[in-house]
Amino acid sequence: MQSGRIRGLIFALLLTTCLFSWGQEKRKIIIDQDAAGPAGTDLQSTLLLIQSPQTEVLGVTVVTGDAWLKSEVAHTLRMLELIGRTDIPVVPGAEYPLVRTKEATELWEKEYGSVTWLGAWTPRFYHPPDQLGEMPEGRPTTKAADEDAAHFLIRMVRKYPHEVSIYAGGPMTNLALAISIDPEFAGLAKEMVFMGASLNPQTSDPEFINTPRHEFNIWFDPEAAHIALRAPWKKIVCTTVDISVKTRMTQKLIDRIKAGNSPAARYVGTYARLFGEYNYLWDELAAAAWLDPRLITKKEIRFMDVDLSRGANYGNMLTWNDKDRPKLDLQPVEIQVDLDLEKFYGMFVEMMKAETPKK
Repeated sequence: MQSGRIRGLIFALLLTTCLFSWGQEKRKIIIDQDAAGPAGTDLQSTLLLIQSPQTEVLGVTVVTGDAWLKSEVAHTLRMLELIGRTDIPVVPGAEYPLVRTKEATELWEKEYGSVTWLGAWTPRFYHPPDQLGEMPEGRPTTKAADEDAAHFLIRMVRKYPHEVSIYAGGPMTNLALAISIDPEFAGLAKEMVFMGASLNPQTSDPEFINTPRHEFNIWFDPEAAHIALRAPWKKIVCTTVDISVKTRMTQKLIDRIKAGNSPAARYVGTYARLFGEYNYLWDELAAAAWLDPRLITKKEIRFMDVDLSRGANYGNMLTWNDKDRPKLDLQPVEIQVDLDLEKFYGMFVEMMKAETPKK
């Protein structure tokens, strides 16, 4: 038991040392997230980025995706209260996709087959957008910022040109709106890092067996993803379904985190939950790989876009290599292919068990 504690302390010390070895100045980031909660991949990835001593989280911009905007904002505010980081602004964004609607999607399903995950529109979890739904962690007493996400994003990259990384863990509606309002937005950011896209995942998960190119974050607002992926970012990094399905949130991992006594560990230990066989650490991996790119052991470059035809493949990913890509304004995307799984798990656990850095 004692040796296990010592190993954990050594790991935490090495992690902190490595993170700060990249430079003492904190890395600025905006977390753009469909923040369903409590806990879960959306808020656990947000928490992971906040927990890092190397980051300055300028704000959390929220977009409807896995849940409705109003409930996501409330879960985010409450999480920040519980970990003592109410200094981080929570900025509401788009409540609906640019074009796709719930009603049109229901008609599409009748013609082309049902979709496993519809996010806020999923029938068994559905509630009206103006309701919060269940909040076992309690309702927040703090308030969201009095600004919309798109203008906050623009304001921050203009305040800190070429310094702000944009982490996108949900549909890209807020980013597309920012790009449409200010065409210089993407070029003024340092990079975009996103969890999304599905290419050819090796999994028995029924969500991807018949539709390997279908991924929720892209599919929910394909027009927004099309705009965002074609914007002139200096760098784009993508965590796909293909690498995400190599990870699992297990009861063992939860128990390891619960052994800690930090606010983050108590939050995850209390509210983390498992859903059947497939409990991927989708967004957590994207966040962790941004914090420490050495977690990724293999990567490749693709050019990406989204199928906007209104047929059976509407919202699916399109990808090409450099030789075969269309002669259009497509951007190169660094796609993560493989990872050091145990190193990732270790980092995730120790970061959750660490004390939350103050502003």
